[in-house]
Amino acid sequence: MCRMARPRKPLLSRDRIVETASALVDAEGLDAVSTRRLAAELGVSGPSLYNHFRNKDEILDAVADAVSAQVDLSMFDESDTRDWRAALHDWAVSYRAALSAHPHIVPVLARGPGRRPAGLRVADAVFGAMVRAGWPPAQATYIGALMRYFVTGSALGSFARGFVDDETAYDPADYPHLGRAHLLAERRQQVDEGAFETGLRALVDGLSLQYGLLPPDRTVRPSPKRP
Repeated sequence: MCRMARPRKPLLSRDRIVETASALVDAEGLDAVSTRRLAAELGVSGPSLYNHFRNKDEILDAVADAVSAQVDLSMFDESDTRDWRAALHDWAVSYRAALSAHPHIVPVLARGPGRRPAGLRVADAVFGAMVRAGWPPAQATYIGALMRYFVTGSALGSFARGFVDDETAYDPADYPHLGRAHLLAERRQQVDEGAFETGLRALVDGLSLQYGLLPPDRTVRPSPKRP
């Protein structure tokens, strides 16, 4: 019996394309991704990519959605005992961790979920949890938008890296309060994570105050039953 030889390279798939594109974005940034470059990295002809994606933008959308899929949403499950404040906080921490691990794709994520399934699941989970907690739908929408602005903004850049580590760069005659600014760069992680946590707690505390001002007759809405 004649047996067909196994292909020397794994068959091309959406997952392989996304994994390769993601590695390129992480290593070199968005500009490194092109269909020609991806085809070369995958060892295939360029046109074969179009069996899975129509263009580069679709590939980057898929890379962004793969990052969204890394965000923990378990705190929004109805079986979870955390209240909306703790759930919002813990979700934001997970959201930022996913984005911080893949900072070059953040500009794509910042455009919103569009039609990306994982990104839409994130938006759906946050909105649904806030409405169940008693927030009016409009306010729940604002909260989702607010948190996306805050988290993606924090992942787009580093405050600490904005200062050079040269002690002579900040003349006290010109900048009397920046005498230790040159130390920020080497403490980047501590500064950036501390700033994020400070801002996040301020946001949640502020939302908690607004929540207390909602009409007392609001009711916590149950989630719709799924078929």
